[in-house]
Amino acid sequence: MKKWILAVVVCSLVASGCGRLKGTSEPEEQGSKTEETQPATEEEELSVILEVPAGPGKKPVKVKGIYISGYMAGSEGFQDILNKIEGTEINAVVIDVKNDDGRITFAMEDAPTVNEIGATERYIRDIDKLMADLKARGIYTIARVVAFRDPYLAEKKPEWSLKNRDGSIHRDKQGLAWVNPYRTEVWDYLVEVGTEASKAGFDEIQFDYIRFATDSTMKNVVFDEAETKGRSKTDVITEFVKYAYEKLSKEDVFVSADVFGTIIGSKVDADTVGQIYHEMAAHLDYICPMIYPSHYGDGNFGIDHPDTEPYRTIRGALQMSSRDLEAARVEGQHQAIVRPWLQDFTASYLKNYISYGPKEIRAQIQAVYDAGYEEWILWSASNRYTWDGLLTKEAGQAEAEELARTIEAARAASKARRESEEASRALEESSEESGDSSGAEVFQPGTQAQEKPEKETKGQVKPEETLPEETEETKKEARTKPPVVIVTTGSAGN
Repeated sequence: MKKWILAVVVCSLVASGCGRLKGTSEPEEQGSKTEETQPATEEEELSVILEVPAGPGKKPVKVKGIYISGYMAGSEGFQDILNKIEGTEINAVVIDVKNDDGRITFAMEDAPTVNEIGATERYIRDIDKLMADLKARGIYTIARVVAFRDPYLAEKKPEWSLKNRDGSIHRDKQGLAWVNPYRTEVWDYLVEVGTEASKAGFDEIQFDYIRFATDSTMKNVVFDEAETKGRSKTDVITEFVKYAYEKLSKEDVFVSADVFGTIIGSKVDADTVGQIYHEMAAHLDYICPMIYPSHYGDGNFGIDHPDTEPYRTIRGALQMSSRDLEAARVEGQHQAIVRPWLQDFTASYLKNYISYGPKEIRAQIQAVYDAGYEEWILWSASNRYTWDGLLTKEAGQAEAEELARTIEAARAASKARRESEEASRALEESSEESGDSSGAEVFQPGTQAQEKPEKETKGQVKPEETLPEETEETKKEARTKPPVVIVTTGSAGN
């Protein structure tokens, strides 16, 4: 029965049609090690669809979005992008509010620390006009707030920066200073920026670079025990997420965070950057793994060169997401909705890569849907998007409605299965307590349907049709995962 339900879900999704990179990147942690990847089981495939929207009083939106830099948002070129968005399935934009340089992209009157250090660089001259235009177009707005990579704040408030053993400000390989995630003053600064973004009208605050620096220069950094108080990197990142979520949720705004896709299933990578996927998800409305195919080393998910197979890479990454969150899920407790970042750029710096165009963009989106998720955001550091890879607004709405119906049906089927299993266990326990050892046959809920399938209807998938034959390709997927390489992405988001 479980196989039949899964087959219906997958077939329905297929029938419905249903990164940040800038310049040359290089590996930061050659020694990173990722745990072995196993194919998702049928229950794991189904488990992801049990997620339900969570958050404040605002109405959640199933986001299909693109990233916009602060510079672009304040330029005439943004009108061209908005005109291209018109009539497509895109319904959201992620706009830099605090960018990779640590600069605030519009004036904030009630932000004392922002104004004290002169962090504002007004790329967006009239934020009220911009927000009014976006709202009039029905576009969901997300404020991108770069967190702990902040060279401007680190220079203006050196006491808040990462420090080397000699007491000097730490700078990464690119010469950029980072602030210290253990400093609560930094937390309050980020909340200050997020609060002002919510007042400006943004629907959601999305933190990026919500992690520690990872390059080899970090070996020179020292942390004061008075600040760490015995807490690990993962402890403090999770604490910040919880703190920011509690503060900003009071502003009636959704809160999300970008995370490395490679931390899912890799304790080494998680400990290095300070991000534990399911723990962060417990304190967010949305968690946004950056699962760009170009970010995975050769052999991941049983794929020789992940960048060359966007569909399989995205689906493999989201299957790992499903397993990780399902293992941590506790009934009645909050867990963030997953909204992945997808790749809309060509990673020509890789030895083995392909050009990304409409086919590759659509393949990634299809993989999101086939993995049981409904939302996604495209990343292009240059804000040049593959418009031919997008559906029209009408086609996108029809696709979303079909996907929602499929997922709702699967939720109901999964609920019925769980109830049947619970009733079965209760009956067995009752029989054991009554001492019934007569050997009489005990009715098990659901067995009748297994022994006598319901009448076949047109288009119904037969149980025996749900198991594909093993091929060389499927054999590859069971291979052990090699080390994942954490890739730096220059000045555009991690």
